[in-house]
Amino acid sequence: MAALVAAAAFGPLCLGAAPLGDRMSRQQDQIERTKGQLAQKRNELQFQEQRTQDLRRQISETNDSISQVTATLDQLQGQVAWNQRRLAWNQVQLSAAEATLQRHNDALRRRLIDAYERGDLGYVNVLFSATSFSDFVERWDDIRYLIAANQNTVRERRAAERAVTKARTGLQSQEFALSDSLTRQQREKSALASLASQRVQLYQVADLQRRTVARQVSTLEDLSAAQEAAFEEMIRERQREEAARAAAAEQERRRAAQLAGQELPPATTPGAPGDFSWPVSGPITSPFGMRINPMTGQGMEMHPGIDIGAPMGATVTAAAGGKIIWAKPYGGYGNAIIIDHGGETSSVYGHLSQIFVAEGQDVVRGQAIGAVGCTGRCTGPHLHFEVRVNGVAVDPTGRLR
Repeated sequence: MAALVAAAAFGPLCLGAAPLGDRMSRQQDQIERTKGQLAQKRNELQFQEQRTQDLRRQISETNDSISQVTATLDQLQGQVAWNQRRLAWNQVQLSAAEATLQRHNDALRRRLIDAYERGDLGYVNVLFSATSFSDFVERWDDIRYLIAANQNTVRERRAAERAVTKARTGLQSQEFALSDSLTRQQREKSALASLASQRVQLYQVADLQRRTVARQVSTLEDLSAAQEAAFEEMIRERQREEAARAAAAEQERRRAAQLAGQELPPATTPGAPGDFSWPVSGPITSPFGMRINPMTGQGMEMHPGIDIGAPMGATVTAAAGGKIIWAKPYGGYGNAIIIDHGGETSSVYGHLSQIFVAEGQDVVRGQAIGAVGCTGRCTGPHLHFEVRVNGVAVDPTGRLR
């Protein structure tokens, strides 16, 4: 993987024979393509992460529903068991009532049969066997009470029988309703279990896709970082070329003076400026250092320069003298200018709406080089200003005068 990233970062080997400027342009094109792929994959990763979160939530909701249905089933089964016990007890009561009624009916039939076969008049014989009128009256009251009691007993038994039958019918109806509820709840539980299984399978597929895309994002991030590092090395190589050119020019100047018999001028060694002028007038809207990503509003990122608030089209000037080594689009910087100041120090001006200079051009401190804009990764018109020492961004605030 590292070899693949490194190879992709530096491009084809034939680039080594091409002029540095061409190699830098091609490298920047590769960086832009990689960043485009990376942005696409990050969006895809965000979608896959949201999808897996939604599926996890749906699985949790389905499992909660299964738990609720299971609890309802347990409750219904308890009610069914209670009804069955009540039915069994009612059946015992009904059987007892029916047995008592049957005994009364059997006794009545036997009495009628006896009266018919033997002429036994029963209650009449009891009355006529009285020895006096008062005895007759007493016997009459006794027989009347006995008949009434027998009739009440029969009515009560029949009422009890009807009550037990009604209760049994009601319990049976309730049992049928409970049984129907049990069947429906069991079907619902089975359907929910099937749905949960399907969602788990979908989650597993989505999570696999998420992890695959995450690996692709990681690979592209490594590739982008390697390409950026390669590009920064090209910038340092350009700075070294400029330093060598300046040293050769100085040597040639001294040789020419020596051949002309002139006094040798003092040797000059190009060096980094001690300080920089403000490239545009305005407040610092975002300082150097870690900050929340202004494009997404989420996550921390390193801000390698300062943002200076200024209106669209405001003139941007060179913070120090030097040579223009980059003057065209530069990834997220948009239209950008890089000035080599010597001493392995450079300055960067990003998000420009216009560029007034060309690569290879010498500029002096305070010279107009471009205009404020909002190109590249930008949320509003401003100038992004960086100072780099040996390719590493440093806080420019303390160097501005």
